[in-house]
Amino acid sequence: MAKKNKNQQKVEGEFLFGKKNYTIMIIGAAVILIGFALMMGGGSDDPNVFNESIYNFRRIRLAPTIVLIGLAIEIYAIMANPGK
Repeated sequence: MAKKNKNQQKVEGEFLFGKKNYTIMIIGAAVILIGFALMMGGGSDDPNVFNESIYNFRRIRLAPTIVLIGLAIEIYAIMANPGK
């Protein structure tokens, strides 16, 4: 039983991912935030006036693509081997 407790204590002190993984995760989160920031805006101050800028290229195509790229970076960060 004593050996089992020592092994459990050793496992508790280790991180799940390495420094490389956390760095890539932070980069991926920043890319996702940039994508959401690109989606913002486009509304009209007057509710009776329709603003066409809500359907421009940046909000419809670019921003969702950047968010998906950020999610792919996050998946890579989880799957990357920290030993290499």
